[in-house]
Amino acid sequence: MSIQILFSFLFLLVASSSYASVQDFCVADLSQSDTPSGFPCKDVKKVSVSDFVYSGLAAAGNTSNLIKAAVTPAFTAQFPGVNGLGISTARLDLAVGGVIPMHTHPGGSELLVVIEGTICAGFISSANTVYFKTLKKGDIMLFPQGLLHFQINSGKGAALAIVSFSSPVPGLQITDFALFANDLPTEIVAATTFLDPATIKKLKGVLGGTN
Repeated sequence: MSIQILFSFLFLLVASSSYASVQDFCVADLSQSDTPSGFPCKDVKKVSVSDFVYSGLAAAGNTSNLIKAAVTPAFTAQFPGVNGLGISTARLDLAVGGVIPMHTHPGGSELLVVIEGTICAGFISSANTVYFKTLKKGDIMLFPQGLLHFQINSGKGAALAIVSFSSPVPGLQITDFALFANDLPTEIVAATTFLDPATIKKLKGVLGGTN
């Protein structure tokens, strides 16, 4: 009896996990609430070719900011067609001196393709091994899921890259903002980072943190 129950459970598990794969697509119904497995599917009768085309990456992002960089996403919220497909993309603009600070994508791996300019990019493994390289036009670099990584415009002109992700919603956490753009008390930040309180307060002032 226990073997029959186990077999039935495994059958149901396989059947339920493969249900999405038997559909051609699952365009996000953005009028519904998001779920851990993505948005519910839009009624196929209401799906059109516009759900599979997105023109939002044509224009350069606004790099007039602290980091002199802009990321223009084509995630589920902007491009409903990627819902459930395990992919998404974004445009990365870096002005001269621009930087995407150390950050992670907890929900997916990243692949970067340099379109114009020169970008110094790298990541740090869980063993604290550093992998970085100066990339030129046409170069591609991979950043594994969840690992800290960065991009810096190391050239004399603006840089442009297209990044793709192994998730329609890869997530983002920027280390500097996580530490200094909130109300985590300075003494706790000092104890966990070994930075002096004066430096921490200065960074909090720049990034909008308190305490």
